Amino acid sequence: MKNIDLALRQFIAIAGAGSVSRAADALGLTQSGLSKQLSLLEEGLGQTLFERHGRGVVLSSAGKTLHDAIKTSYELIDATVVRLREEQGITEGRLRIATIHPLSSYFITGVIAKFMAQRPNVNVSMIGRSSPDVIALVETGKVEIGFVYDEAVATANVEETILFDEKMSLVVSEDSVLANADSVDLRETQLSLVVFPAPYSQRRMLQLHGLDSHAVAEVDTLDAMLKLVSLTSGQCILPDHISGDAFAEHRLVAIPISAPLLRRRVVAIHRKGRTLSSLANLILEIARATIKSRGDVIASRSAKL
Repeated sequence: MKNIDLALRQFIAIAGAGSVSRAADALGLTQSGLSKQLSLLEEGLGQTLFERHGRGVVLSSAGKTLHDAIKTSYELIDATVVRLREEQGITEGRLRIATIHPLSSYFITGVIAKFMAQRPNVNVSMIGRSSPDVIALVETGKVEIGFVYDEAVATANVEETILFDEKMSLVVSEDSVLANADSVDLRETQLSLVVFPAPYSQRRMLQLHGLDSHAVAEVDTLDAMLKLVSLTSGQCILPDHISGDAFAEHRLVAIPISAPLLRRRVVAIHRKGRTLSSLANLILEIARATIKSRGDVIASRSAKL
């Protein structure tokens, strides 16, 4: 059979995606074209490699034998190629990442800026989406790495790297009666919340703590949320990591929430079984270093108080 290496790599992609259509999307092929290539491989081997079901495909007995035999070898080959490229100082290429909107405003853009300073010739593409959309983009291979909240990850098709935990604050106008409060108990406060739409992780958190009934407006960007709160008597609930400059621009104040405890964990995700490229590993290293630097600054400030 011609192009056996390509056919085997396509076979691995189908097995990883659990679907011919999802694998075709990730590989930039048509479903019919990939199905034809799979049929040629099965014909050449004289074995059926997948069993079809309503939601996709699963490895047959012969397919599992083949997959177990070649997957590790191909991963080793890919990792060796990456290492050799790094040793030669390869600094060009393309990196595609996805992130939930809130993180892009106070974390990911800074990470990307540092990445671009180290790899100025790399084309970086960042997509801002809701958590389910980010996870789907990673699962299908349309982006290599994603940044989301861990409670949104409900699939075994991705692997997580823990980055940091964050607490939430109540954000109000400087003219609000709450603006000078040291902290606030949301259960004892009259709330008129500006929130993100239902698919967003923040909305699910509010529902979990019985706060969703206080929602009076929905927006799908952080900037729109801040502007709306600044122009009304409403409030919003946002991570305490967001820069004070973003609040000052809109004459807003962030107040610590004493109860209920609203906490989330930020994670980086990539498709399970996929070896991260050197570029993806680098941006992950920069993200960790950014978190450590921020933690050191906070610890230094606390020591001086």
